[in-house]
Amino acid sequence: MPEKGQTASGPLLAVRNLTKLFGSFAACNAIDLQIEPGEIHALLGENGAGKSTLVKMLFGVLAPSAGEIMWQGANVRIASPSDARRLGIGMVFQHFSLFEALTVAENIALSMDRAVSLTDVAEEASRLSRIYGLPLDPKAHVADLSVGERQRIEIVRALLQNPQLIILDEPTSVLTPQEADRLFETLQKLRSEGRSVLYISHRLEEVQRICDRATVLRHGNVTGACDPRVETPASLARMMVGSDVAVVTPEGTSTRGDVQLETRHLTVPARTPFAISLKDVCLKVRAGEVLAIAGVAGNGQSELFDAISGEYPVADDNAIQIRQRPVGTRNINARRLMGAGFVPEERHGHAAVSALSLSDNLMLARSQSDRRAFLGGGALKIIRHGAVQAATKRIAEAMDVRKSGEDPPAGSLSGGNLQKFIVGRELDRQPAVLVVNQPTWGVDAGAASRIRRALVDLAKAGSAVLVISQDLDEIFEVATEIAVISDGRLSDPYPAHELSREKIGLLMGGIHGQAEGEAEGTGAAHAH
Repeated sequence: MPEKGQTASGPLLAVRNLTKLFGSFAACNAIDLQIEPGEIHALLGENGAGKSTLVKMLFGVLAPSAGEIMWQGANVRIASPSDARRLGIGMVFQHFSLFEALTVAENIALSMDRAVSLTDVAEEASRLSRIYGLPLDPKAHVADLSVGERQRIEIVRALLQNPQLIILDEPTSVLTPQEADRLFETLQKLRSEGRSVLYISHRLEEVQRICDRATVLRHGNVTGACDPRVETPASLARMMVGSDVAVVTPEGTSTRGDVQLETRHLTVPARTPFAISLKDVCLKVRAGEVLAIAGVAGNGQSELFDAISGEYPVADDNAIQIRQRPVGTRNINARRLMGAGFVPEERHGHAAVSALSLSDNLMLARSQSDRRAFLGGGALKIIRHGAVQAATKRIAEAMDVRKSGEDPPAGSLSGGNLQKFIVGRELDRQPAVLVVNQPTWGVDAGAASRIRRALVDLAKAGSAVLVISQDLDEIFEVATEIAVISDGRLSDPYPAHELSREKIGLLMGGIHGQAEGEAEGTGAAHAH
């Protein structure tokens, strides 16, 4: 096994016929991939295309079923993440693995493959953060840091291993535009030093902007490679999906209807030491509108969804109103009975029970009155399985849910397909109010387009839609109005066409006065 830092001519990393089988299913099928020294290489593909399986093999989390991995020209076996790090491969996962009660330095020290003093870790982390433009305070507690600062910890602790290749999985999904720009500067510095980056992202505009080459996976196979700088987002999406991806534009109805969802000075204390308090949140969503709430993760989005959905009822009944009826103290079932639908952020365990079939998940999500269509037998209620199966099939067809059987377990679907089913399950009820938290989190371009189109169409049909999202591309695609949440406070809403990414970025960073002043200068100040 060659040591880190050893030079060799040719590619830094090459994989040949790399295959991973789960039973008879090939998650990766004879993958060929080559990464040169000093390049940023994009790995693109739909959900379930094999990207995660591939990088887990490169980082030693999964063992290949066949094929070989070449590192600096030598055939290597990567049996664990520590093997990968010793070679010179670092990885920053999409979901951070940090202990909130510990300091930055303590979290970094825990990830080291050798015993090091906290003083040495803090000094080296500070040095690297200065060099790469990733400002960090080693003594700060993680619980007090923004999501962008937490990502810097992950990158710095990867850099502490002096990697020649860094794998980044959806690195900008939780960043403001300004934070993303700073990350891109860091990646360009790494490239200038001869280091390589394997970059996984569904955001095709940033792939175009920073990546030198791209490899595309579909159904576990390499279907193409290209220079993304000479492609368009549409052509990249076509390579990923195999067909054109429809462009979604916000529509809504030509005239707005009555207010269907409202919060009145909603204030909710933090439930845990690491939660965010909601502070005087006021919003209104009318029939025919899509109000999108932007913000960096961890600024009160989950708390707002929990309050509006009734998962955690609030003390003031009038603080939340659905169809002009107070519901603050009511539970989620009561709010569903009033015509509201809800899609939480977390698919597994929250929106769906992974071990249960799609039809069982459909029944679980129905309110008592909704279930009547599935029940028969007079006083002794019996589930009409045919009706449940027909509804499950109807939802799957409407949302193009791709599955392995007629009624498979929810956990057997890819993330994007399960998300399409969950959204379709709520749309099938034709709700007057729909509240969706992160509707296309980690979802590929084709699935995202279908979900966004469905949200826009629901508003066009006269429903009120509230979308909570960290994806600015998504927000501009679906929203008629945009507000921003920061530290539990919600800005005034603005017409979507009068806001820029820069203004939203300032609001996301908590600079309300400056951003709102700029918006007023363009005539964008607006209130319901």
